[in-house]
Amino acid sequence: MKVVVAIGGNALLKRGETLSAENQRINMREAAGAIAAIASAHDLVLVHGNGPQVGLLALEADAYKGAPPYPFDVLGAESQGMIGYVIEQEMRRVLPGREIATLLTQTRVDAKDPAFATPSKPVGPVYDEATARSLAAERGWAVAADGHGFRRVVASPAPIEIVEIASIRRLQKAGVIVICAGGGGVPVVSGDEGGFDGVEAVIDKDLAAAVLAVAMSADRLIILTDVDGVYADWDTPQQRLLRAEKAAVLAQGKFAGGSMGPKVAACCNFAWATGRPAYIGNLADAARVMSGEAGTRIDP
Repeated sequence: MKVVVAIGGNALLKRGETLSAENQRINMREAAGAIAAIASAHDLVLVHGNGPQVGLLALEADAYKGAPPYPFDVLGAESQGMIGYVIEQEMRRVLPGREIATLLTQTRVDAKDPAFATPSKPVGPVYDEATARSLAAERGWAVAADGHGFRRVVASPAPIEIVEIASIRRLQKAGVIVICAGGGGVPVVSGDEGGFDGVEAVIDKDLAAAVLAVAMSADRLIILTDVDGVYADWDTPQQRLLRAEKAAVLAQGKFAGGSMGPKVAACCNFAWATGRPAYIGNLADAARVMSGEAGTRIDP
């Protein structure tokens, strides 16, 4: 089967960990084995998050005052190369002989998307509330709660199309494991004479993965994260894991906008567009999530 797998930033960096290259490599080495369980039996296209990494790159760029800060589209492109490099190296260890390629990917958005006026996508490190508020006042950031901490948030417009989709299809048909649409893809809008212009934003990687999976006519969309699946009444004494639900039912639920909400929306979008199931589950249980033994299955 043709499978699109989206892995969150937790694949490379667990919550609260230092944003070091070594930590990311160690975590990806653990994740590679779980992903290989799918790739060994199916055609795999892999999408990854970049929230912690692109936020770190923005902080590094801001620290040097000899040049204006780099815009988020450029930083997003930089993060794709950095993260793709780590993923490729660790995937090759567990899948020797397989061809693996990272493709710099652009994702088109609407320049008039209202999301540009309401930043919502968490990027960078997790701070306590006092530190986050102080940095927001000092640097002109927008910040919001993310789990038990606070993070910087930036605009997150809806993805419309994957610019390099034809190249991704060619690589996939040739048997290559493609790493693409990293961080949701570099955000671009239609420019003059058929070109594209970068914009200051970060696209949600789960929503972009759904757009990619639909365009590729994928058989499955699997979103892997650091929780067991979709929970009703999350973070309350009544919380319960939803094992299988119809997209129409889940779409009516209320889920956190910066975390589970986009994952549920992405899976619903894929299920409705293709008539095929999508899955959300823990990265460590990747193969069992795909088989339906673990996680949450979302049916059309």
